[in-house]
Amino acid sequence: MSFMAAAKVFACPFVFVALFSMVASDPDLLQDLCVANKAAGIKVNGFPCKDEANVTEADFFFSGLANPGVINNSVGSVATGANVEKIPGLNTLGVALARIDYAPGGLNPPHTHPRATEIIFVLDGELDVGFITTSNKLISKSVKKGDVFVFPRGLVHFQKNNGDKSASVMAGFNSQLPGTQSIAATLFTSTPAVPDNVLTKTFQIGTKEVDKIKNKLAPKKT
Repeated sequence: MSFMAAAKVFACPFVFVALFSMVASDPDLLQDLCVANKAAGIKVNGFPCKDEANVTEADFFFSGLANPGVINNSVGSVATGANVEKIPGLNTLGVALARIDYAPGGLNPPHTHPRATEIIFVLDGELDVGFITTSNKLISKSVKKGDVFVFPRGLVHFQKNNGDKSASVMAGFNSQLPGTQSIAATLFTSTPAVPDNVLTKTFQIGTKEVDKIKNKLAPKKT
């Protein structure tokens, strides 16, 4: 093999890694900052930039993660996001945070983040956490205060507080707006609704069971 041929073979893996890194998370920014102008009324992949003359420190600040969120649902957990919708200055920066609080026995039900990998740091309590690979393998572990666990982008994952005390985690994402799809809510509470014959065949249950699940998962009327 000639030197040039060998160099090409050697370079291929590095080219692939470079190309993959370009699409593995949000696009790189092309300026110092691009504070989201959510009032612009323009649809783009992200948000248009606010005039820099109108940018203030408030565009980069959020205090909403300091205290536990109020849990008022049947699953016993609540997530408080610190993404571009709360912090306009995150636009184009490719990062976000969330705080997740769990009542004793509380569950963050199986869900996915289609645009981001998630990494959690346990603030308090003990949790059973896990994700499921595309080969249907469960990767799970019990974690406690001070521990870190990672959920790869797009894979179904969950966290369950199996202790008798409240628990909390701080979660980081490599996207300004990771998105969340809860598996059960997505299938049983979508608008328009997923046809019953799809759900009955998928889960091998009857229409009565489908109706019961829909009623239990339906958003509470205020």
